[in-house]
Amino acid sequence: MSSADFTYDHVGATREPGSCPPGFHPLHVRTRLGEGEAVFRQGAEAVLTWELHRALGVGFDASADRAAPGVDVTVTLAGVVRAPCRVVWTVEEHRRAGWAYGTLPGHPECGEESFVVDRTGDGTVWLTVSAFSRPARWYTRAAGPAARGLQQAYARRCGTVLRRLATEGLEEF
Repeated sequence: MSSADFTYDHVGATREPGSCPPGFHPLHVRTRLGEGEAVFRQGAEAVLTWELHRALGVGFDASADRAAPGVDVTVTLAGVVRAPCRVVWTVEEHRRAGWAYGTLPGHPECGEESFVVDRTGDGTVWLTVSAFSRPARWYTRAAGPAARGLQQAYARRCGTVLRRLATEGLEEF
């Protein structure tokens, strides 16, 4: 995978928590999904197999059934705005699973976004959406802070939707 294909230089930077290259706007939204191994497993699988993104109600197309470096992804908003991306890294560990994608030419933003499910030592399961971005099109530049507000709302919606997917069918104690 050539980093020349991406529209930014810091490919893979979302792997490091809190990383935001100069000139980009950071995003960090953490949502509690629930507790326990079953919630973690269902949440991780929903993130890694695109189920989360398909359940968000946006158009979503991927070149593979599961997140892996090099997989191309296109998100379509309102049937009009196409956002081509490519997965830059994935993680599948005992208590942590997720991936990040970076923007390709034609995306309205420039940067990277990650979706990581983790289970802490006390058993609490979280989704963390982290990103750094800046406008890449005239209309995202014109939208200014409103575009960042939409990104925040999208990240919060990811948490709400994944909470439902991660706890579906599980008994409450």
